[in-house]
Amino acid sequence: MPYLLRATLIALALLSTVSCSSKRLLTPDRSVPVSIQTDRASMQHAIVKTLVARQWTVQKITPQLVQAHITVRGQYHAEIDIPYSADHYRIQYRDSSGLDYKDGKIHKNYIRWVRLLDKGILRELKDHQNEQTAQQLSQSALAKPQ
Repeated sequence: MPYLLRATLIALALLSTVSCSSKRLLTPDRSVPVSIQTDRASMQHAIVKTLVARQWTVQKITPQLVQAHITVRGQYHAEIDIPYSADHYRIQYRDSSGLDYKDGKIHKNYIRWVRLLDKGILRELKDHQNEQTAQQLSQSALAKPQ
């Protein structure tokens, strides 16, 4: 009897682990905070720089859209579209393989990759804003006669 109970508990644990690997598809739809002054070119730059830093392959860049894909360990593949404007972007799922996409749910690794992209894009925009502010302050300090 203890053997049967142990086998049942192990089977339940495995089933709960398998069921936890899929989560609802994440589609970040982000408006840039008002405190960050940005334009379309800096938005595109932040998106592309973050994709490259996170090891995504950029497939296509237009003034309104960036398309990219990632393949991890030759086994997991995801494709995304990122439509954007000067003050808004959205990371949209396009296709995948090996990530068990079904009924609006996908493997938790995809969710993590998209969250990291979202955070990275915002960080890039903030860093760009800080860089511009520092340059303006430096230029105005140099322009003042002492």
